[in-house]
Amino acid sequence: MNSPGEEDAEILDRPVPLVGEETRRARVKVRRRLPGRRLDKYLHSRFPRMSRTLLQRLIKQGAVTVNGLPTKPSYEPTAGDVVELVVPPPEPADIVREDIPLDIIYEDDYLLAINKTTGIICHPARGGQTGTIANAVAFYADQLSHGTDPFRPGIVHRLDKNTTGVMLIAKTDEAHWRLSMQFERRTIDKTYFGIVEGEPRLDGDLIDMPLGAHPTLKGRYMIPGMPVRPILFKEAVTQYEVAERFKGFAVVHLHPKTGRTHQLRVHMSAIGHPMMGDTFYGGHLFAARDITGEPDASTDPLIPYQSLHALRISFMHPIQEKPVTIEAPLPAELQSIVEMLRKHRAY
Repeated sequence: MNSPGEEDAEILDRPVPLVGEETRRARVKVRRRLPGRRLDKYLHSRFPRMSRTLLQRLIKQGAVTVNGLPTKPSYEPTAGDVVELVVPPPEPADIVREDIPLDIIYEDDYLLAINKTTGIICHPARGGQTGTIANAVAFYADQLSHGTDPFRPGIVHRLDKNTTGVMLIAKTDEAHWRLSMQFERRTIDKTYFGIVEGEPRLDGDLIDMPLGAHPTLKGRYMIPGMPVRPILFKEAVTQYEVAERFKGFAVVHLHPKTGRTHQLRVHMSAIGHPMMGDTFYGGHLFAARDITGEPDASTDPLIPYQSLHALRISFMHPIQEKPVTIEAPLPAELQSIVEMLRKHRAY
């Protein structure tokens, strides 16, 4: 049986290796015009294993031609067109093992937990990328779950690049899917520690504000009511309580009930209390001089990123079926800020 749309094209050459080359070539003859069908979408329907993003990049690089000439992703193929495509070699299917230090705070035969440091992302975005948590755990562990992505072995959930704290890693496939089900059913309890700007009026509250990806600012998320509208909003719920109050600041404990990207940062910013150091969402950089008021104190930022730490996670062990709670101690920079606030900003 033909795949969807196969009757609209004749595959003249299948993508086969060229002698002495790592790339492959394919030629497709268009049998009839499909109004409104862009070239990148057209090729994606013929070569579904290649993402539209990759195809768009190949078209812009001139690796795709129509009737021997370069073109644009928005070109609409017509009857008789011959599309030639240079297919790059597949990316490595295995994660690169890399000896990166890990702070292991829990481990058994089925899972391990690390206290993630700042400045490191959780997994590669492409084959061959290194310097991630996934590269580190691939080196450390003899066995990891496969998951659904070869570049995310063992990765059950993620933390932002500069968010520290507890992160779970699955060693077996069964442990992975059982943990994933707990995340999906929202039975895992996560507590984050944060230092926010301002003094929250309430001692605690539930923030129920859907989030969507910003349509023009890459990597930024937003709530409804802003001048621009994202393509799609998703439910996002955060419970918070004020753990400690200071003049101009507060320590909060945050409990995400959903797991949206940047959820805690966006929600606290939305109620007027962005994370200290989170300039991406309205926070500011503070130096020791700003906190202490002492003219000789340092003017260097105390923390150049969001002051957010995954403090604690509680869940049912995926195999042993017993309650587990894992806590990650605060990093030194956050502990130092709290002590400075207690000394100079206490009521």
